[in-house]
Amino acid sequence: MGPAPLVHTNDSSPPSGEKKGRAKRKPESAKEVSKQSSSKRTEGGQVPPTKRPRRAAAAKNLKEKSVRLSDDSQVLEAKRLPTADEEFAVRMTHAQEEAQEEATEDERPNRRLTDFIVHDVNGVARPLEMIEVDDMFISGVILPLEDDLGKEEEVRVKCEGFGRIEEWSISGYEKGSPVVWLSTSVAHYECQKPANGYRKFYDHFFQKAQVCIEVHKTLTKSSQGSFDMSLDELLAGVVRAMSGTKYFSGAASVKEFVISQGDFVYNQLKGLDETSKNAQKFKDLSVLLALNEEKHGRSAFRQGASLGGSLTIGGGAGDRVPSTNLDEEQDDAKYARVLQDQELWDANKRQDKKYGRPSASSTTLFRIKEDKIAEDYPLPAYYKHSEEETDEYIAVEIDDILYPDDLPKKMLYNWSLYNSDSRLVSLELLPMRLCEGLDVTIFGSGIMSEDLGTGFCFDGNSGQSSSASLEAHEEMGLPVFLGEIKEWLIDFGAEDVSISFRTDLAWYRLGNPSKQYAPWFKPVLKTARLATSIIKMLKQQSRVSRSSFADINKYVCNLEKEDHAFISSNPDTVERYMVVHGQIILQVFAEFPDPMIKRCAFIVSLANKMKEMHNTTWTVKKKAVLQKTELNLNPRAAMDTTASVKSKRKVMQATTTRLINRIWGEYYSNYSPEDLKEGVAAETVEDEVGEQEENEDDAEEESQPVSAKIPKPSSVIRKTLSRSSGADVRWDGAVVGKTCSGGAIYKEAIVHGEVVVVGAAVMLEVDKPDEIPAIYFIEYMFETPSGSKMFHGRLMQRGSETVLGNTANERELFLTNMCMTHALQDIEQVITFELRKTPWGFQRRKENANADRIDRARAEERKKKGLPLEYYCKSLYWPEKGAFVTLPYDLVGLGSGDCYACKLKEAEEEKEKFEVNSSMSGFLYRGTRYSVLDFVYITPDQFAVEKESGEIYKGGRNVGLKPFVVCQLLEIIASKRSKEAELNSTQVKIRRFFRPDDISAEKAYTSDVRELYYSEETHVLSIETIEGKCEVRKKNDMPTCTAAVFDHIFFCEHLYDPSNGSLKQLPTHVKLRYSTVSGDSNGTSRKRKGKGKEGEDGAEIDKQLKPSQGNCLATLDIFAGCGGLSEGAASTRWAIEAVMEKCGDADDCISTPEAGELAASLEEKVIHDLPVPGQVDFINGGPPCQGFSGMNRFNQSTWSKVQCEMILAFLSFADYFRPKYFLLENVRNFVSFNKGQTFRLTLASLLEMGYQVRFGILEAGAYGVSQSRKRAFIWAAAPEETLPEWPEPMHVFAAPELKINLSDSSYYAAARSTTNGAPFRAITVRDTIGDLPAVGNGASETNMEYNEDPVSWFQKKIRGDAVALTDHISKEMNELNLIRCKKIPRRPGADWRDLPEEKVRLSTGQLVDLIPWCLPNTASRHNQWKGLFGRLDWDGNFPTSITDPQPMGKVGMCFHPEQDRIVTVRECARFQGFPDSYKFAGNIQHKHRQIGNAVPPPLAYALGVKLKEALDISFLQVSGAQELKGCGFQAIYAFGDSLTDTGNNKGFAERPPYGNTTGKQTGRASDGLLVIDYIAQSAGLPLLNPSQDQSATFQSGADFARSGVTVMAKEFKPQDIYEGFMGAFSLDFEIKDFESRVKTICKDPTAPDCKKKMGSSLFFLWMGINDYNFALADGDEKALPHLKTIEQAKQLKLVPSVVADIIKALKTLISYGATQVLVLGLPPHGCSPYFLTTLSKNTSAVYDEHQCLKDYNDFLMYHNIYLQEALGSLQKEYPNTNIVYGDTYKAMRTILAEHTKYGIEMVSQACCGVGGKYHFTADVKQLCGQDGVPSCSDPSKHIFFDQLHFTQNMNEKMAGLLIQDILPKLKC
Repeated sequence: MGPAPLVHTNDSSPPSGEKKGRAKRKPESAKEVSKQSSSKRTEGGQVPPTKRPRRAAAAKNLKEKSVRLSDDSQVLEAKRLPTADEEFAVRMTHAQEEAQEEATEDERPNRRLTDFIVHDVNGVARPLEMIEVDDMFISGVILPLEDDLGKEEEVRVKCEGFGRIEEWSISGYEKGSPVVWLSTSVAHYECQKPANGYRKFYDHFFQKAQVCIEVHKTLTKSSQGSFDMSLDELLAGVVRAMSGTKYFSGAASVKEFVISQGDFVYNQLKGLDETSKNAQKFKDLSVLLALNEEKHGRSAFRQGASLGGSLTIGGGAGDRVPSTNLDEEQDDAKYARVLQDQELWDANKRQDKKYGRPSASSTTLFRIKEDKIAEDYPLPAYYKHSEEETDEYIAVEIDDILYPDDLPKKMLYNWSLYNSDSRLVSLELLPMRLCEGLDVTIFGSGIMSEDLGTGFCFDGNSGQSSSASLEAHEEMGLPVFLGEIKEWLIDFGAEDVSISFRTDLAWYRLGNPSKQYAPWFKPVLKTARLATSIIKMLKQQSRVSRSSFADINKYVCNLEKEDHAFISSNPDTVERYMVVHGQIILQVFAEFPDPMIKRCAFIVSLANKMKEMHNTTWTVKKKAVLQKTELNLNPRAAMDTTASVKSKRKVMQATTTRLINRIWGEYYSNYSPEDLKEGVAAETVEDEVGEQEENEDDAEEESQPVSAKIPKPSSVIRKTLSRSSGADVRWDGAVVGKTCSGGAIYKEAIVHGEVVVVGAAVMLEVDKPDEIPAIYFIEYMFETPSGSKMFHGRLMQRGSETVLGNTANERELFLTNMCMTHALQDIEQVITFELRKTPWGFQRRKENANADRIDRARAEERKKKGLPLEYYCKSLYWPEKGAFVTLPYDLVGLGSGDCYACKLKEAEEEKEKFEVNSSMSGFLYRGTRYSVLDFVYITPDQFAVEKESGEIYKGGRNVGLKPFVVCQLLEIIASKRSKEAELNSTQVKIRRFFRPDDISAEKAYTSDVRELYYSEETHVLSIETIEGKCEVRKKNDMPTCTAAVFDHIFFCEHLYDPSNGSLKQLPTHVKLRYSTVSGDSNGTSRKRKGKGKEGEDGAEIDKQLKPSQGNCLATLDIFAGCGGLSEGAASTRWAIEAVMEKCGDADDCISTPEAGELAASLEEKVIHDLPVPGQVDFINGGPPCQGFSGMNRFNQSTWSKVQCEMILAFLSFADYFRPKYFLLENVRNFVSFNKGQTFRLTLASLLEMGYQVRFGILEAGAYGVSQSRKRAFIWAAAPEETLPEWPEPMHVFAAPELKINLSDSSYYAAARSTTNGAPFRAITVRDTIGDLPAVGNGASETNMEYNEDPVSWFQKKIRGDAVALTDHISKEMNELNLIRCKKIPRRPGADWRDLPEEKVRLSTGQLVDLIPWCLPNTASRHNQWKGLFGRLDWDGNFPTSITDPQPMGKVGMCFHPEQDRIVTVRECARFQGFPDSYKFAGNIQHKHRQIGNAVPPPLAYALGVKLKEALDISFLQVSGAQELKGCGFQAIYAFGDSLTDTGNNKGFAERPPYGNTTGKQTGRASDGLLVIDYIAQSAGLPLLNPSQDQSATFQSGADFARSGVTVMAKEFKPQDIYEGFMGAFSLDFEIKDFESRVKTICKDPTAPDCKKKMGSSLFFLWMGINDYNFALADGDEKALPHLKTIEQAKQLKLVPSVVADIIKALKTLISYGATQVLVLGLPPHGCSPYFLTTLSKNTSAVYDEHQCLKDYNDFLMYHNIYLQEALGSLQKEYPNTNIVYGDTYKAMRTILAEHTKYGIEMVSQACCGVGGKYHFTADVKQLCGQDGVPSCSDPSKHIFFDQLHFTQNMNEKMAGLLIQDILPKLKC
């Protein structure tokens, strides 16, 4: 019978309540929605008229009725809800605010659906998919699409029998959580919660949808865009994601379900192809086709119906009998399939509840008797145990695994098997499945290592295994003795059979046995190979089923003696052998995927013969649940009492500090393994009767995998509870200020009887009892003009709400930049809270630890007493930047009406503004200013050429990817219809520049990656196609660089004509204006990420760790391997126990006796040389994370296992030494180990130490290497240091955004994907190794000549100064693999599939298959084994660098593109980016391992560049510069001469080497930044634009300074002094320039708003030196007359005149509203090369202790004293203006006195110049910047860059000292 009617009510109006406007949420885009429509059609193909269900009439009547609520079909709670027909219900749930949003392409609105049932016309509930065969309808409750939290109660309308359902669809592919939609002709409905009676149908469908989502997620996450994976890899990923839910009892059941839905998944994902932009379509994916085939080829899941169901309909839609009506036949087939699918689901659920999952096989196995097989084995022998063996129970401990399929996988080498008496026995005696009544006990010993999935063939076979590789495996392994072996199996490898067995703790894949045991293994291996040989023979037969046992016997007898499968030529002997060992043959055949082979006549006959010979059989257990014994019964365990002790020494616990031990120990004591399982339901067995009592959100929760169930905070947008009213809120205290809107600001209020103050933290009221209240930090409180009492606060997140999850301290809160205004009446309570600022440094470590211990004890005591938590906050959480940073203590809780978070938001919004200046010569777009003639990046798809379609293969993914197109802006075209230009109506005309790769691959190979070609080709494009800014220079002006490029700088010397392909020298008539980019230390010249500074030469990160003050970071490199991270640094492995003992801190060291013994054994000299805290500035390294303690299985581990991990020791080094910086590197999966717990605990540990932390994943291929290599990094910086940013990816590379999941389904990506464009092209295989000489298979000559010059840009950089080639050596392949290699075609993507199907004869006479026999037979399950025996593509990339390149390994594409060999050590090193000068240690295996485990040096270099930038900024912070941010300056307006000019009068400074340190020539008279730049940085403002920049808006200030300007105007200059003066500008000119531009800053300069803006700005003035320089210089007397003495200048009252003009200018600025004025004195320029050369000429100059001109410096001091007196008088005249004097004279003298401390070696010599003692000659042609004038390699070692101007290092140091001096005077 159908469901009971619904409850009705005549109240059809929506409940009253405040309505809130909300953005309408629509179904996800069509590109991620898979649909299924109803298939019912009339003969004409039209949808028939909708049939109304019988109960539909009731839906039309809104009168109240009394009804019965059925337990089975109850869809509503027992309360009265409005009932209506569908159209009216949709209108009732439609918010008025959404009226304008409903009109879309599909005009049907979107609603939510809950408590629903899908039923047929008779009201009978049916599976959702039945809409494909019959008319289906819906009964349920309709709700608005979005929750309206502002209403007292949301609108809910029930509707019966509405529809018909036209289609269902699945979305959520991008978000990773399925959303099911049902569509009628009226609306689309998002399914939320079904009625309890309908759950069994909906749960089944939802899990099918979940499979689709997980398959999609696994493909897109693992594929890097190519979907190149095997079926096994796909199944493994999906099984991992779905294991542990209540619907499946184990991995095996998940796998069966996924396979059973193969066609469903294929059809859904195929539907996504319609809107996908990817070239690779789902419908063509071999892995999905294989899944679909696997579904149709297996019957295991289908047979499950016989366990409890009654319906068993064979065949699917495609298995039909002839019918006269094809449509009816299809409908019947669909009907049968849907019902059978549902029945199988129900049956398997019933079985799971009653029995658990059965074994994968119910086959009866034959009992093998030892006496029957004895003649094939040697005489008895006994295993000799070793004392070095570790107990398996210690090495591989598990706690919560129930099913064998979930056990970890290991490799076992050099192994032996024996019984309880240690007698060697055959594996054959043990059944191949876990059986009942087992009376055979077999144990084992061997060398255990991780199973990395690499190819392996047993010795003596044709595989590539060698003794060298075996030794390598054994060297990395651990000797173990195993527990009882439970079962074993034979599977197909790529070339040979693979044999594995299982204990209670792990699966072991077998490598070569020990020499002693080899004779016992030989029969097993021979029989398995015999079976494969028979299969190969049968595959060649046209009629397999007719090959009898006799036929096979004859075939085996005829095998050659050299064949591995040869038994005998005697038929009786062969028959006996096959029958006696027949169980192995049966197993091999059972695993073979061809059903015809499995059921052939030979197998039937063999089984019958075995029955005749063997009297007893094994019965496979139906319930394969692990029941681990408490002790290992291996006889080795009983040999002596010290066995376990010796075993433990092998997995010695890591040495840690107490802090690390506490954090990790407390976590694992509080969280059991069950707590770590993803999505584990509270109950694993459902109650069939009480289904309706389950948590109604179970399905949603299970679809969201999380590491721990964390309560969510209440929504930020929330309603006000009825108890809250303005009556309980009043102000306490007087008004302290006004908001910008005129509201009164208060510091204190009384809310519900509690005192609330600015700087407090409060909890807000919640809507529902199960919600966690949000916590806000109060920034300020105010009253609106309407009388509402409000507060503005910043959201504080609990640690559990951040990426830390359940590793966070429950008392710690994190400030965020999310802020909002709330009513004070919404406050629930004030919490106990403090902003905690912990003293930093190794000296305070113990003190902080003691304070923390007391604090934790106090918190624990309060918890026991039931008192409220006391919260604290010490970090700002910035998820958008993937970081935890130091709290800006001086910028929070000011109570002034300002909010720093709001300012950050406004700044981001400002960047998104689009503006075009009035002259149409420039525009602002996404925070970057562009001007006509600037060079820009354009997205490559604007110039895309039709791509050739073809197969995507490993190593070829970058082929066809294009970098950004460099263009020059020629014109801005805006619509004339609008007064203000709009983004969508504004275009730009551009000139295209071509790259060598646009011409040909050969041209790209021989050219510099930075080279461009001029062209006459122009285009008109949308501004939205612009990706950023770049520069084009002459080649001679290019900055030096290494094999990694981090500047957006190109050069152009040729013209290209695309019409005819001609290329010629740039004609003289082409006047190419070379670009200059506005200075911006934050790199805002790029749209997304800032560009890095160009550092010193060299690829080593250590060379980049040198800050500009010249002090290198003392670096401790741990777990360095071959030094890829520090590239060249020695592997430093200090014993932390010895260090702590040396420093008297042994009580803080948690170590083992073994570690103590090792530390005590160190020599005295070694101990003396160990670093101590305070001597280490930087720790970096990559701790191993795949040790034997199971780091990759923490979900199965306990704290005792975690202790053995080196990650703890690594963190302990950081804890003890407390370096300024810390960098952890690891494999990408580090963030997902242990479901992310290891990653989160690492972050928690660093935060507990007090560090700032940043985390991210980077792709090395995007930083200039030709391989895919993804690495996870964690930066940590001390609180007072600058946390390094991530480097910008510079090369196109086929890789997705590498995301780290945060909380609440959000994620963070450290760098953008460069698949769609980047500044430079990808580095290819040819670029990397194309110049290396040819060598052969097994080449072993470690030193040789290059023979050829380097060709590509990369080759030239990677060679460097190397004169000889080293390590160009290759692994030797065996004869067969070498033959295969030679037959692989020399073309892109060629692999084993291109081998001819033939046999080859080896030198031994053996005839073998050229194609590894199992590859074609198992290809469908392994993605066609793509890449095995693969050749590299010259134009592609290396797939990834591994530790053991081999053609049958995980990365089988390892053959040289043209030579018949495996890639050499040097080639692999180049793929990683190691320079040719780098030498590796050990044999060839060791060298490959070192390279494969390394961080690519170019990526390390990129990180080093960003660290150096952070160090440079940190100097300002140490100097107090960071405090200028607290002044809140909104702008800076600067006046001065060339010491301050940022580009107004470029002149001499527009050419290199000016600007070389920053990598750009901006007109600054320095190698980099100026003093004013560092002041702007410290104030938190962008660098100042020159006032002549037509595209600038000057909202953050402007620079009016000009090179050569004087203070005094020309008309006031005494003619006897200034006749012939070279300059034409004065301070008065700059002031007039300012006055002319005030209107661009604010519309009305006299308005209060303009005065207020000026009042919040800093006015900066530094000039006067030119007035004296021109007066006193010694030069050409005709051109530049001069004064003879200093006294003469004083007598002419030159200084009073200069100072008077300065004062006059300041008064003008004050009249415009200036309230903060900074005037700098003059530095001691008597130390400059210019004056040391000119004033000392023909005079007896007097020098001071620094060899500076004493008289001239005294004169400048005279000016400074006079200026200070004048400023003092001005201050009295204008008391409301703060006038500050900055003492540059004192700052420079300080640096002179201790110049070595600041990294300065040259005090008076110019860095750039020629001639004389001071590198200066008074000749215009020999000045800095002229052709042929040299410049030093390291400007930071000089004070002066040229004859008069300072280096960037000097400007930085002087700015730091100045800020330290002026900060108190600015009164911020």
